[in-house]
Amino acid sequence: MKRISIILLTLIAASATFAQRKITLDLRRTIEIAGDSSLQAFRNQNLYMSGYWEYRAFRAERLPSLTLNLTPASYNRYITQRYNYEENIDVYRAQQMYSASGGLRINQNFDPLGGTFYLETSLNYMRNFGEVKSTQFSTIPVRIGYTQQLLGFNQFRWDRRIEPVKYERVKKEFLYNMEAVSEDAVKNFFALALAQAEYRLAKDNLASCDTLYTIGERRFKIAAISQADLLTLKLDRVNAQNTLENSRIALKRAMFTLATYLGMEKDTEIEVILPGVPPAKNISADMALIHAKDNNPTLLQHKQNILEAKREVNRTKVEQRFNANLNASVGYNQVAGEFSQAYRNLLRQDLVSLTLAIPLVDWGVRKGRLNMAKNNLNVIEIQARQDEISIEEDVIMTVSDFNIQQRLVESADEALTLAETAYSQTLQRFIIGKADLNTLTLSLNRQQDANKNYVSSLQNYWLSYYKLRKLTLFDFDTNMPLSNKFDLMNSVR
Repeated sequence: MKRISIILLTLIAASATFAQRKITLDLRRTIEIAGDSSLQAFRNQNLYMSGYWEYRAFRAERLPSLTLNLTPASYNRYITQRYNYEENIDVYRAQQMYSASGGLRINQNFDPLGGTFYLETSLNYMRNFGEVKSTQFSTIPVRIGYTQQLLGFNQFRWDRRIEPVKYERVKKEFLYNMEAVSEDAVKNFFALALAQAEYRLAKDNLASCDTLYTIGERRFKIAAISQADLLTLKLDRVNAQNTLENSRIALKRAMFTLATYLGMEKDTEIEVILPGVPPAKNISADMALIHAKDNNPTLLQHKQNILEAKREVNRTKVEQRFNANLNASVGYNQVAGEFSQAYRNLLRQDLVSLTLAIPLVDWGVRKGRLNMAKNNLNVIEIQARQDEISIEEDVIMTVSDFNIQQRLVESADEALTLAETAYSQTLQRFIIGKADLNTLTLSLNRQQDANKNYVSSLQNYWLSYYKLRKLTLFDFDTNMPLSNKFDLMNSVR
C-alpha cells in the first residue's frame, strides 16, 4: 500500500511538472515576459543601472562632503643634521619621534565659479625622544577657506550641462533597447505562429487528402474518375504526410527558439494565440518626427558629443592664456605642551595665496590643440546632422509602412474568410462530383496562401508598430512618451 502511494505521488508530481511546461501565450504576454526574463533585457537593465549610478554620483558631488583624515600612529627614528650653537658647527644627531594626527574637513563645490569652499578642524600630536624630550599639541579648531582657478577651466559648470543629458541618453537608450527586445519577441512569436499555422494546415491537408483518396477509390471503382486522377490523389496524400513531418520539425524549432529567448525551459511546449485585427490608428508622420527628435537616444548621444566637444574647445582655449590659482582661508591655531592648553588663547591664522602660470614659448602646441578641438567639433556636428536626416527618413518610411500594413491586415483577413468559404464550397462540390481535382487543389492552395498571408500581415503590422515605438519612444496607445511612463513606474517604486 505504501509503495502504491509513492508511485501515485510520483505520477502526480511528474504530471504537474509536465503541465508546467505547457503554456499558452498571446502577443502582449510574450512581450512582457521578454522584457522581464530575456538575457537581452538583463543586459539592458545592467547597462542602465551603470549609467544611473554614474548620474547619482554626479548629483552627490553637488552636496557637501565630510572627510575624516587620521594618522593614528607614526614612529620615525633617524639621524639628522643639526646646528650646535655652542661649538658653531653642524653635527649629526640621532632623533626619535612619535606623532599622530586627525582632522575633519567639509568640502562644498561651487559650480558657477568652479571653486571649492572648505571648513576644517585638526589636531596634531608630536613626542620627541632622545637627549631633549618634548611633547607638543598643535590644533586648528576651525578654518574656513576657498580655492579655485581664477581664469582656468570650469569643470563643474560643464558637468552640470553634460551629465543630465548623459543620464537622459542612458535612460532613453535603455527604453530603445527594450523596444528592440519587444521587436525580437514579435519576430519569434510570429515565427512560431506561422509554424503553428503551417502545422495545422498540414494536419488538415493530410486529413483532407485521406478523405479525398478514400472518395477517389470509391469513384474509381464506378469509373467516375480516371486512374491518373486516383494516382494524383495518392501522391497528394504522400506529399501531405511529408509536409506534415517537415512542419512538425519547423514547429519544434520555432518553439525552442521562442522558449530560449523568453528564458523558459527548452522543452516548454508553447501555443500562441494570434491577435485579432488591430484597431485603426491614425499616426501622423510630423508628430512621429517630433517625438523622435525629442526622444531618440542617437540624437541625444550626438547632443552629448557636441557638448563634450565644446567643452574641449573651451578647455584648450583657456589653456592658451595664463592660469591663476587662488587659495584663501581664515581661522585659528595654537601650539602647547599640554592638550588642555592647545585650545586656549587661540591665534589668528590667515592665508591668501595667488599663483600664476604664464605660457611663454610652446612652439604652437596650444594653438594646434585648439584647432584640433574645433575641427573635431565640426566633424561631430556634421555627423549629427547626417544621422538626424537618416532617422527622419526612417521614421517617415516606418509611419508609411505602418499605415499601409493596417490596410493590408484588413485585406488579408477578408481574403482569408473568402478563401476558406471558397474551399469549403469547392470541397462539397468535389465530393458530389461537380468539381474536378485541379479546381479543388487550386482552391486548397489559395486557402493555405491566404492563411499564411494573414499571419505574415499581422507580423509586419506589429513589427512596424514596435519599430515606430523604438524610433520615437512614444506609446501611441496611451499617447504618452515611454520615458514619462518609466519615470512614473520608478517613482512609485
